[in-house]
Amino acid sequence: MTEIVQATSFLVLKRKKGPAPKMLGNEVCSVCGDKASGFHYNVLSCEGCKGFFRRSVIKSAQYSCKNNGRCEMDMYMRRKCQQCRLRKCREAGMLEQCVLSEEQIRLKKMKKQQEEETARTSTVVTPTPPQEAPTLDPQQQDMIEKLVAMQKQCNKRSFLDRPKVTPWPQSQDLQNREVRQQRFAHFTELAIMSVQEIVDFAKQLPGFLELTREDQIALLKTSTIEIMLLETSRRYNPAIDSITFLKDFSYNKEDFAKAGLQFEFINPIFEFSKGMNDLHLDEAEYALLIAINIFSADRPNVQDHDLVERLQQPYVDALRSYIMIKRPNDHLMFPRMLMKLVSLRTLSSVHSEQVFALRLQDKKLPPLLSEIWDVNE
Repeated sequence: MTEIVQATSFLVLKRKKGPAPKMLGNEVCSVCGDKASGFHYNVLSCEGCKGFFRRSVIKSAQYSCKNNGRCEMDMYMRRKCQQCRLRKCREAGMLEQCVLSEEQIRLKKMKKQQEEETARTSTVVTPTPPQEAPTLDPQQQDMIEKLVAMQKQCNKRSFLDRPKVTPWPQSQDLQNREVRQQRFAHFTELAIMSVQEIVDFAKQLPGFLELTREDQIALLKTSTIEIMLLETSRRYNPAIDSITFLKDFSYNKEDFAKAGLQFEFINPIFEFSKGMNDLHLDEAEYALLIAINIFSADRPNVQDHDLVERLQQPYVDALRSYIMIKRPNDHLMFPRMLMKLVSLRTLSSVHSEQVFALRLQDKKLPPLLSEIWDVNE
């Protein structure tokens, strides 16, 4: 196992005994019949049902059924009746203790690593000469400076496109269809600009263009929404509980709702943004996190896992060194930052449900967003 797998193994940790059966590619979800992505919580299921079961267990959710619990579960009904969907998850064999154990294992593993590191540094019984402060090697320093400059350049291009965005309507009429469509267009156009920023940034990352076109697409399709949420979190203003885009477009939760998004998606975005804000990350740390997120070898449909891992490794090493220099007394900051990437996986699943909900509202996404989020119109 490579060092990068060891460094970030808790991002894809699964509770299972022995190797999982080999996937043939045509398996279906035991809950709703959608395409299965693997064995989750003891059951062959899709990403949507995996995320739904996890959130339901974590929140101890209580749902109600309008049909006295008799709904037949399929890809359509899973969005309509949460009680029957959760019942079907349990009937299929999903285990609540698996959900809890995943979180406990991740946290205990990080705690144990830090305790071992602390024990090693505290068992010295003889005086030792003072150690030199950790430093970044020239290659790491140059890489970080280039990453930050690349991000600023991408952001600058988006700011120049600001006048092209459909204006946010001044009318407060929530029933006016044209006003609702204008708000939705405003948000989707901001999302398009964000996607274009991410694609431009990824293409400039050393090694990205070495990948096959198929692997480039696979990485971008699955990482784009997570990077958009990272970028959203760095624009969060705790003083007014709002998120600011392009310097002067600020939105609170109600504004997101007026654009057609659901609070089941809005609230986790703001909670994640608050958590990231509490870490007080700088531009370099955000840029490195984004690069690490892009080069995630465990993404669906990625073929050359070894190459993706090799490309990710320098960013992981640089982030670890950078944090040791900037935060020498906070030994938990590095695993804490990587844990945020775990949270993004959950948010990504919630986002998929939000996209489906928008389709039910007949809100058609622009072609670029439909393609990047795999929406079949």
